[in-house]
Amino acid sequence: MRVLVAHNRYRSGQPSGENAVVAEEIAALRAVGAEVLTMLPGSDDIGRLRPHRRLLLAAGPVIDPYAVRQLRRLIAESRPDVLHVHNLVPQLSPWLVRAARARGVPVVATVHNYRQSCVAGFRYRDGGPCDACVGRRLPVPAVRHGCYRGSRAQSLAMAAGQVAHRRTWRQVDRYIALTPLLRTELTRLGVPANRITLRPTAVADPGPPGPLGHNVLFVGRLDQMKGADLLLDAFTRADLPRGTRLRIVGAGPLGAELASLAGTRPDVDLVGGLDPAGVARELRAAGLVAIPSRWYEGQPRVYAEALAHARPVLATDAGALAGLDGLGVGWSVPARPAAIAAALAVLHDRATLARAASAARDRYRQLHTPDQAIESLLAVYRQVTRVVRAGG
Repeated sequence: MRVLVAHNRYRSGQPSGENAVVAEEIAALRAVGAEVLTMLPGSDDIGRLRPHRRLLLAAGPVIDPYAVRQLRRLIAESRPDVLHVHNLVPQLSPWLVRAARARGVPVVATVHNYRQSCVAGFRYRDGGPCDACVGRRLPVPAVRHGCYRGSRAQSLAMAAGQVAHRRTWRQVDRYIALTPLLRTELTRLGVPANRITLRPTAVADPGPPGPLGHNVLFVGRLDQMKGADLLLDAFTRADLPRGTRLRIVGAGPLGAELASLAGTRPDVDLVGGLDPAGVARELRAAGLVAIPSRWYEGQPRVYAEALAHARPVLATDAGALAGLDGLGVGWSVPARPAAIAAALAVLHDRATLARAASAARDRYRQLHTPDQAIESLLAVYRQVTRVVRAGG
């Protein structure tokens, strides 16, 4: 199997679970003997591009001629069996899908967010989920509000790309959705259900889990969407067992505000960013992992990591993480401080936490292991290449 992976890496200053997923998939494919070709431009590199090349990036949401030429050259030289795309802006463009299909190469697309219906990809505005552009032929609200990077001009470019490529996205042979909500969103946009494969985020097995700790743990970007401020507010209101600490791991624009809100509380630790080994240490010391997002979420990496470490999850019910109660792995509550504070009272009930921890570990073994992920991915590749070779 020869696979060409295309992904525009996000900036290193904006920690990205998507970047990590792509890197791990490439390594896993190579480990099982697949030949992997890559197109992996990074947004960190934009400032080093020649001036005329930077000017052309404005058209990237529609077409990047440099990327299209590179793809055509790789196809001519290496004849990949499949093109697997992830994030395609600003240095690749969805035109790669057309170029590959025109040369008989099937296309697989992993959907990590809501870019198909939102120029920013988050479906979030003014402190909560936003559906203003869903179902519209022209995403006018996105341009009016400058939803992409706070810029009307850049939002207009992204909106033009969204409109221009509606038919392009229909040429994708198979979509991979991380969550049932993302799968539902694709079907609402007209993608046939039989062209969508549900494939949850996978993480390495950390080994047999240790006993539950006592900390409440947040891992993520410190911004309004991720809701660390909601969690901090709830923590200061909650009735908690003696010795419970809130550990906030991450960096971002809300860092200074969180430090001010935490004030002199000795039971709140703003840890900053950590490498994977550091995050694993925090997970081992946690009794509960909180994901207090205000947006719909894709499938945050820390969710799968929490399950792998047998740590219950407390999330908001804004979108993809609604329904954790039914799974038995944790709890989903409204994105309000009072609701989160009330839910934190479960920390007094170690027996209930232990049952959720056991269910979390079982869920990990059922859906989120690397072996399952790579076999599912190879199965998708085999299916789409078989259909193309048969003339379907």
